[in-house]
Amino acid sequence: MNKPKREKNITYTISVILIVALVLWAVLSGSLFEAAANTAFTFLSVNFSWLYMLAMSAFVIFSIWIGFFSKYRKIRLGADDARPEYSNAAWFGMLFSAGAGIGLVFWGVAEPLSVWAAPPGIEPGSAEATRFAFQKAFLHWGLHPWAAYCVLGLGMAYFQFRKGKPGLVSSVFPALAGDNKTCRILQKGIDILAIFATAAGIATSLGLGAMQIDGGLNAVFGLPKSKPVLIATVVIITIACLVVTAAGMEKGIKRIGNLNNMIVGLLAVCGLLLGPTREILCHWVEGLGVYIQTLPSSALETGSFSDTSSWYGKWTVFYWAWWIAWAPFIGGFIARISKGRTVQEFIAGVLFLPSSASLLWFSIFGSMGIDVGREIGVEAARELVSDTAGTLFAVLRHYPLSSILSVVFLVLLCTFFITSFNSATFVLGMLSSNGDLNPPLSRKLVWGVLQAALALVLMVCTSKGLDMLQTMSIVSAFPFAFILIFTMVSVVQTIRKDPSVQKE
Repeated sequence: MNKPKREKNITYTISVILIVALVLWAVLSGSLFEAAANTAFTFLSVNFSWLYMLAMSAFVIFSIWIGFFSKYRKIRLGADDARPEYSNAAWFGMLFSAGAGIGLVFWGVAEPLSVWAAPPGIEPGSAEATRFAFQKAFLHWGLHPWAAYCVLGLGMAYFQFRKGKPGLVSSVFPALAGDNKTCRILQKGIDILAIFATAAGIATSLGLGAMQIDGGLNAVFGLPKSKPVLIATVVIITIACLVVTAAGMEKGIKRIGNLNNMIVGLLAVCGLLLGPTREILCHWVEGLGVYIQTLPSSALETGSFSDTSSWYGKWTVFYWAWWIAWAPFIGGFIARISKGRTVQEFIAGVLFLPSSASLLWFSIFGSMGIDVGREIGVEAARELVSDTAGTLFAVLRHYPLSSILSVVFLVLLCTFFITSFNSATFVLGMLSSNGDLNPPLSRKLVWGVLQAALALVLMVCTSKGLDMLQTMSIVSAFPFAFILIFTMVSVVQTIRKDPSVQKE
């Protein structure tokens, strides 16, 4: 494949202008920006929750079908004799670190405990509340998010390595390959939208990570929770991220990804041994049963048959929008590192392995949180989770070795922050460099600075920083939901004409 041209890159120019304009809007008129974002969020979450539910479930069905039941499952993402560039361990380490990232640490304790203390239409703190908390945590962090990544990641990998197309989201749509003006506009529009969705999605994750690091520093070292500390945290970690970015894929992202997995495994073992072990294992097993049994109905539930639609808008709809917003970033990154794998290997590795690891993580740390909730009472638990960023560290105080575990969690937050940040800058550089699979360092550094600026501005210049970050995800994800739907259609239409299929 010829190296893409970098001159006259209108996609890059327009994307940078849009992000800079967004940052300036939030700085110069935070209240107006907040009002506009909230209006858009309310409109989408109220009127289109059904679309998010249907789309995400369709991604799961499509991924399982094409990976295990279709005649396309043995096709390689590359030439017929191509083999993977990375070992299974390195490949999984990078995709899991990028896809799960900071959210796994931020919500691992906070989500089950929050739902347990205030479930919709269920008595708080009851056995039914516990069941509901794990059912929803497993739903939100199970197959659905990884299926969204599978759809776009598979499409981009197939067209990049099998068809020799640039590493762009628009490459997934060969019908737009024409040289007329309309096709070019649509191509640029899709790629600009992918960049914007990526920037908004990663800003949410980076914001969550920075706030939790701030909460951890307060819990462990007594540093005050303040905007100067938050700003200093983001600036210091951003500098570290840019250093790793300069190191490249092999020396930077790959090594940090492997380190992430080692720390995740260590903390999971510690949590299992130091926490309520029997309860953790029971919650894991029974939670899996409930998850599998209720998956079809739970995945489509919007609360429309009861007075709980606002709860689903705050939790499930937000999560589905967040995952869709992350799809161009995670999907693009996973595609980049998956050359040589078969469709079946891709789906098995991207859909089932990381979702299984996530469910085990939530079983361990969700059980630890709920056990503390039972000890201190529902009202105290609600007070504890009101500071979402500090919930993890507040719960750890109730267990042995809390100071050591808190420090290790802080290290994990930093390494997850670095991994997500660098994966995103790599994909943003690729998308804004005409699909260059090895984008120039200067472009990645520009996107690194803009990502940090967007996350920081939304946290500092708006009255409800975390809410604004979440709102940005939902708003940016809406149009991209349609792109993912059309990606499934395009992949099937193209792959059924693949020479290896025709030989059968």
